[in-house]
Amino acid sequence: MPLTNAEFAAILEDAKRIEGDIGWSADEDRSPSLIFRAEIESAGGWPLFVQGRYNQLARTLTYALILKSEGRIYALDMGRDHHNPQCNQTGKKHMHRWSERYKDKEAQIPDEVTASVDDPVAVWRQFCREAHIQHNGIMNLPRKLGERFP
Repeated sequence: MPLTNAEFAAILEDAKRIEGDIGWSADEDRSPSLIFRAEIESAGGWPLFVQGRYNQLARTLTYALILKSEGRIYALDMGRDHHNPQCNQTGKKHMHRWSERYKDKEAQIPDEVTASVDDPVAVWRQFCREAHIQHNGIMNLPRKLGERFP
């Protein structure tokens, strides 16, 4: 059964946390992107995780909250335009919020996200605040262009 608007609101407001540090790794499928995935514990027992994708070369960054039964339900995208179902463009910084009508296909401009795509750690903090995620750990800085992973 599809996720309802009320369930999405409950998930977003639910107390969620990530335990431990987050490190970026190379994405073999989408080089030169760096990625991470972190499991989320929620008070409501929702099966959630968050994933990130950062491409310094293209200056794109995405943090996405994923419900394992539905897919992406909340996400911040930076560095690329988005075309909404109503045929309006949102710009290079936009937030996707689940709705019964459009699923994750509609996006709005998030005024509360002010950090630059070039500072993924600061953007992470703002994303976590907006998604009501408590991260008990450190988000490590992504490697610089040209650095190799061990």
